Amino acid sequence: MRIIGGKLKGIRIMPPANLPVRPTTDMAKEALFNILINQYDFEDLKVLDLFSGTGNLSLEFASRGCKEVVSVDKNTGCYNFLKNTAKQYKLEAIRANRADVFKFLEQETETFDLIFADPPFDIPQIPLIPELVFKKNLLKPSGLLIVEHPTVKRLDNHPNFIEQRKYGYSSFSFFEVKEGL
Repeated sequence: MRIIGGKLKGIRIMPPANLPVRPTTDMAKEALFNILINQYDFEDLKVLDLFSGTGNLSLEFASRGCKEVVSVDKNTGCYNFLKNTAKQYKLEAIRANRADVFKFLEQETETFDLIFADPPFDIPQIPLIPELVFKKNLLKPSGLLIVEHPTVKRLDNHPNFIEQRKYGYSSFSFFEVKEGL
């Protein structure tokens, strides 16, 4: 896993092999950040990273200067790895949380500019992520929700869905706040 942009660009991070993760590929991550860099000034962003795993995306957002990155994963090993890595690289914007994502979403009251979710591909609750985010009004008015999911899984029936980008077996589905919904 490597950081592809920002102050830590080029640094390779080696998570323990025993973590139960499927990190976003460098190709897909680079494509995602190429999309985002044209839409956002990272220094102004407050980001929520759901199912953060190794912290691949949280570290990338923090490296690019996001003001706050809230990371959520229930696995203790993932939580500890991200917390220690953020400390090692002095990424004070990262706030790691060890919690079940669905319970976290039910209780969260803060709003975010960008929410990224990379759930385990085999869980059936993937469609619940946009439901909870929009039910709880967790996105700021110009905010964006991005859900990484298996390409064969369709999320385009949600009223806030705007587009899907495919990268082999993985896809990113994008959702935004729409007036009157």
